[in-house]
Amino acid sequence: MSASNKTAYAWSTLLRGIAGLVCALLLWEVFARSGLYSKALTPPLWTVAIRLKDMLADGAIFMHTGVTILRVIAGLIVSFAIAVPMGMLMGTSRTVERMFSPLLSVLMPIPSLAWVPLFVLWLGIGNSSTILVVIYASVFTLTYNTWTGARAINQVWTKSAFVMGANSRQLLWHVMLPGTMPYVISGLRIAFGRAWIAVIGGELLASPDWGLGKIIFDAREFLETESMLAALVIIGLIGIAIEKLFLRRLEMATIDRWGMAQGASN
Repeated sequence: MSASNKTAYAWSTLLRGIAGLVCALLLWEVFARSGLYSKALTPPLWTVAIRLKDMLADGAIFMHTGVTILRVIAGLIVSFAIAVPMGMLMGTSRTVERMFSPLLSVLMPIPSLAWVPLFVLWLGIGNSSTILVVIYASVFTLTYNTWTGARAINQVWTKSAFVMGANSRQLLWHVMLPGTMPYVISGLRIAFGRAWIAVIGGELLASPDWGLGKIIFDAREFLETESMLAALVIIGLIGIAIEKLFLRRLEMATIDRWGMAQGASN
């Protein structure tokens, strides 16, 4: 695809996304003004926009946002450190795969928020419980994708490396990890989405002092629906910005680097 075609495609995608967003906002405005519920429960867009402006002017929202993002980053770093080695072991050793794949199948479907009450009992309220929720939400997706990538390595590559005299360490660093990395990055995109959901739920339930979930919890106590919606807008914008501007580009760069662009686009 030429540069001009890529630019046209990017603009077309952006315009379609904006059109969908505008439709959703119009539907909300119609619903808010329909009279089915009190405006205190379904505030119009202008009221939410004013509240969002006030929150930004106050400045505390930036602290709440920063703390939430740091929790997600900390949880993803720990998840990455656990999941990639475990996934590589499962993908290269049938014994390890048989030991841990049943555990993965059991734990992966359990919602991360279902563990929050136990995490709070074990670790108390605050950062530790919330970060542990993020780890639980993301580690299994990363492990599964790494495992899948390690199993998908072309055997011709590994046999060729052995024929050329590569030892186990060289095979790992120069064949296994590069071949698995596109799957790892794809898993990271999915894991981030799950972690972003989990951190907000964890902040709602674990009641830390700071965080976007804390804003929603406090606003619910005082029936400040516009504050809740303003916080949701911030959560959505940050989530899509990280996903599209960073993780998506990282994934495509990784795929292009290892010659898998054609397979990814199909």
